[in-house]
Amino acid sequence: MEQPTTHQRIINTAGKLFYTNGYASTGINEIISKCGIAKATLYSHFKSKEDICIAYLNNRHDTFLDTLRGYVDRRKMGKNQMLAIFDYLSDLFREGDFYGCWALRTLGELSPKQKRIFSTIQKQKKELLLFLGEVVDNNIVNGSKAEIEKISGGLYLLYDSAITESHLFQNAWPIYMAKSLAPKLFGNAEIKS
Repeated sequence: MEQPTTHQRIINTAGKLFYTNGYASTGINEIISKCGIAKATLYSHFKSKEDICIAYLNNRHDTFLDTLRGYVDRRKMGKNQMLAIFDYLSDLFREGDFYGCWALRTLGELSPKQKRIFSTIQKQKKELLLFLGEVVDNNIVNGSKAEIEKISGGLYLLYDSAITESHLFQNAWPIYMAKSLAPKLFGNAEIKS
């Protein structure tokens, strides 16, 4: 297996520390030590801890969306595709080392001055919401824009709640509860099969 570049190793190492210990609790010196690199090497790749965090968030988000897309595509059309996000979340939870949503964990630690990280997280959450809108649109027959937005927005809120609460309780019941509530969002919509 190919070794990651120094740049990617910094992102991976810092990302693991941010996710497990928290953004605020992780210092530059700890990242340097865990990477086994010199301070000058780190700063030749990233100008600041904030830049490392943004790279981590982007890396994590891109991987998440790519994997989720594949997860949805492998499901049968209809309800199964619209609920696939909860199955994916359940698998993430079972993998262990689950600390909830990496973006929301970081968001909870931000000061008002950290607008770049805030904007990055906001953009990524919008991308997830748009992706869910595409999934719903592809699986509802002649759905109106309002109906698609209502269903995809509801799925998004149930997902974000489930990922946070499953971490809080260290249990998968919030994921199963969210998945069982989600079909109520579909109402009388005609679902493809």
